[in-house]
Amino acid sequence: MTELRQKLIDTARRMAASGLNKGTAGNLSVRAEERGEAGSNESGFLITPSGMAYAALQPEDIVFMHLDGSYTGRRKPSSEWRFHRDLYTARPEAGAVLHAHSPFAVSLACLRRDIPPFHYMIARFGGDTLRCSTYATFGTQALSDAALSAMAGRCACLLANHGMLVFGRDLDQALDLGIELEALCEQYWRACSIGEPVLLDADEMATVLEKFGSYGQQS
Repeated sequence: MTELRQKLIDTARRMAASGLNKGTAGNLSVRAEERGEAGSNESGFLITPSGMAYAALQPEDIVFMHLDGSYTGRRKPSSEWRFHRDLYTARPEAGAVLHAHSPFAVSLACLRRDIPPFHYMIARFGGDTLRCSTYATFGTQALSDAALSAMAGRCACLLANHGMLVFGRDLDQALDLGIELEALCEQYWRACSIGEPVLLDADEMATVLEKFGSYGQQS
């Protein structure tokens, strides 16, 4: 599991390098299994620790969390572990979860507005809008519940007055989707700053969603 821990650290550092996060903001996780005391593999996930700069992380700092909310390791897990755990439980297609406080996603999240179909790439995230969740205090079960509701049928959402949340099949895809989401937030912000974006209609978005069903290299 050391290799996966290092991959998680490397991806977290790429989050910072891409501008998605600054300082200790945000968090990242990946599905994993740990050998239990009885010798069987126990399902769970690896997650970045609470309040540590990504540049300082070592593989031993990465926390293994069980799906019951318990954890093993020398560090405390991210305070946002609940929505990571709940996404892995509710969404079997989620292999990695990324949360970031990126500038444009935060700006729109503070307006508490969904992102409408101003661009066809909205469909990349599973629907014809990108929803913004209701507000709840960070690290709470209420926030996790709000996030999962906003992500129904989607692989991403905005968290009101907070940031973005996205999942992918693995760490690389989760990071790619996070970068794409921040780009869309910036494009929508810029379009709104000079006028009212012309939205794609429901028929066109249905066509795009169907096309995205076979988008990219299928494994």
